[in-house]
Amino acid sequence: MTPVVRLFPLLFVVALGLSGCVSTSGAPVREVAERRATPEQVGGLPIANTFGPARPEAPGRSNAEIAADFLDLSFQMESGRVIPRLSRFEGPVTVRIAPGAPATLPAELDRLIGRLRGEAGIDIRRTPYAEGPASITIETMPRAQMQRFVPEAACFVVPRVASWAEFRRLRNSREMDWTTLGTREQVAVFLPSDVPPQEIRDCLHEELAQALGPLNDLYRLPDSVFNDDNFHAVLTGFDMLVLRAYYDPALRSGMTRSEVAAVLPGVLARLNPRGERGGATTPAATPRAWIDAIETALGPGTRDAQRIAAAERAVTLARQAGMSDARLAFSYFALGRLSLATDAEASVNAFLAAQNIYDRIAPNGIHAAHIDMQLAAFALSSGSPEDALRLTGRAMPAATAFQNASLLSTVLMIRAEALDALGRPSEARQVRLDSLAWGRYGFGTNAAVGARLTEVAALAP
Repeated sequence: MTPVVRLFPLLFVVALGLSGCVSTSGAPVREVAERRATPEQVGGLPIANTFGPARPEAPGRSNAEIAADFLDLSFQMESGRVIPRLSRFEGPVTVRIAPGAPATLPAELDRLIGRLRGEAGIDIRRTPYAEGPASITIETMPRAQMQRFVPEAACFVVPRVASWAEFRRLRNSREMDWTTLGTREQVAVFLPSDVPPQEIRDCLHEELAQALGPLNDLYRLPDSVFNDDNFHAVLTGFDMLVLRAYYDPALRSGMTRSEVAAVLPGVLARLNPRGERGGATTPAATPRAWIDAIETALGPGTRDAQRIAAAERAVTLARQAGMSDARLAFSYFALGRLSLATDAEASVNAFLAAQNIYDRIAPNGIHAAHIDMQLAAFALSSGSPEDALRLTGRAMPAATAFQNASLLSTVLMIRAEALDALGRPSEARQVRLDSLAWGRYGFGTNAAVGARLTEVAALAP
């Protein structure tokens, strides 16, 4: 069985807490007395905020570079197995949702289908479940049920089935092997039903994109959901260009890598004329040892000291391999996140090293917003509310533009604490209220929002 999975968000995601942030004494926040969120702060939460229409930026890289990414995304599995031939749906694509889905899913799917039609030019529409089989069936279930069969997956997509029952029956057969497909005719997407609305949306975007198009993830991509660093939550301008090219009339199911490579430059020149400048530098290959180090650092079941050592190893391996791109930045980011509780100076230095790279390859992007959130939390815990206010102000536009509600909520919570510390309580109250509305979408339950608010409140000296 070779399902294409979205891994559980790695340790840096805001949903896993800020308890590693340190005070000026170097003690982890979890060791200091908590300041609980008050009933007035948590009780009677506002209605969840939602984002408006996405306005993704067009890809900023050259078409030659994008072509190399397209080929690596489309002709290789995440495991490294070669995909011999391109496969896609030929003709109109229909999508249906199986009964029992969370209430937020239909609207999220409709918004995504609208984007796929408008931005990627794909002939795709949603159909009622009662109408019978569709090209793509989306089925939801409790995460624990999903984990029994694919333990490390947050969500996943498989070919040639239309239901969970079919997947269970065929999961060990060649029917589940993406590399044997000629044309895609039936695909199933499995999403968790008991997670926050944002996580459902994030899974939907990545899995529907992979149901339609490329199956691989590449750590080197700074501007794509097709990257296991999970920085990007919704499909980007790069992703939509890749999908538009994937369904261009010049391509068809059954083409080999060399056949696609021969026509792809012309396709991209037509679809993305602004990319017709500059060439492509051949990216350094990603060593398996680096991937293993990152997975050890950020995966489950490893002691803290081993995680930090693995992150340090990832930095060394990235530098040795000449990976001066998103992979080196992510290595530094992981090291910064993991060092928070034990070595404040090393953590801040690692975050700043990551930020220097991200500022070069993805200026004003979501990566910098994540780093600014971490640095703002550190500033707040260190008694520097002015710095926390500046850093949160810098993070807010990207968190909003890239539609990451859990990040935006956390940034606003930190900002509210900074405003309180600066003697501006009325502003703090309004900002905190905004943070709760975004938290409803990003974290889900009142309890989860309250827990995050308590964590952030504990940062202030």
